[in-house]
Amino acid sequence: MNQETTLSADKYWKANLRITFTLLFFWALIGLGGGILAADWLNQFTLPGTHYPLGFWIAHQGSIVGFVIIIFIYALLLNRLDKRHKADLDAAANRSDTLKEDPS
Repeated sequence: MNQETTLSADKYWKANLRITFTLLFFWALIGLGGGILAADWLNQFTLPGTHYPLGFWIAHQGSIVGFVIIIFIYALLLNRLDKRHKADLDAAANRSDTLKEDPS
């Protein structure tokens, strides 16, 4: 593995970790924050069209919906990152091939 490929892999891994930790933050915010810590405050509001307190709904159904949305966002962001990484690797391979063919 050449240096350019190694740098591309490092860049990919750092972007992957940034996406993962950002989404983990929102996972904790929804699950812990909305479902437990802020539930009493959120219970003063009701879910529109129902008589369920908002804190209760977030703790039981809303957090699951939030988690599924986070998984969907993760898949979209990682697909985009994978395409970008593949393009970087292809560009590095093309530059490497060009240097091998033209030694001057």
